[in-house]
Amino acid sequence: MTLETRLTFVAIYALWNVVVFCVYAYDKQAAREGAWRVREDTLILLAIAFGGIGAFACQKWLRHKTKKGVFPVLLSVMAMLQGLLALFTALFPSTVLDALGHVLRVVGIA
Repeated sequence: MTLETRLTFVAIYALWNVVVFCVYAYDKQAAREGAWRVREDTLILLAIAFGGIGAFACQKWLRHKTKKGVFPVLLSVMAMLQGLLALFTALFPSTVLDALGHVLRVVGIA
């Protein structure tokens, strides 16, 4: 994998986490104003779908979803796991891509 490809993945990952941060921030503002809120299952899905760092950052900076339900634990765990995965992918891209290909073959997708 070339450096340019790695940087593209990093940029996409960072942009996605900015989007997730903004969705969580929107939900926080809607909560303050009593307006329409983002569904909790949507917020959880965004965190699980590689948006854990953005969700965790919003939780800490804006004090959003700090006590409710699974959010305190889930966002911390997702941010940690996704951060480690991103680091491991940056350091060992071929290994990660080989493992991903194997998983996809086992599941029957590839």
